[in-house]
Amino acid sequence: MPSSAPDAAQLTARRPIMALLEQLGRKGTLRILWELRDGTPQSFRLLQANAGEMSPSVLNDRLKELRALQIVALAEEGYALTESGGELVKRLKPLNQWADRWFEGL
Repeated sequence: MPSSAPDAAQLTARRPIMALLEQLGRKGTLRILWELRDGTPQSFRLLQANAGEMSPSVLNDRLKELRALQIVALAEEGYALTESGGELVKRLKPLNQWADRWFEGL
C-alpha cells in the first residue's frame, strides 16, 4: 500500500516537475487546491462540502499529503494554502483561463 505522502528520497529520485504533476494528478488534489484558492481557511467539513462531497477518507489522505509537502497548512481557523501553495495556485490560473476558452470551443 503506498504511503500517504512521498518522502524526500522519493521526490529527489525524480524530476521535480514529474513529482509535482504526480501529486496534482491524485484524486481530489486539484479540487482541494482550487477550493482554497481565495485564501480563506476552511474547516474539514466545509472543505468537504465545497469539494463536491469528497469522501472523508480521500479528503483526509490528500490533506495529509499536501501538509507534508508544505502546500497546505492547518491553523486554528482551518485548512489554508501556504505561501508556496498560493504561488502554485497562482500559476494554475492561466491554465484555468485556457481551459475556459478550450471548453467554449467544444
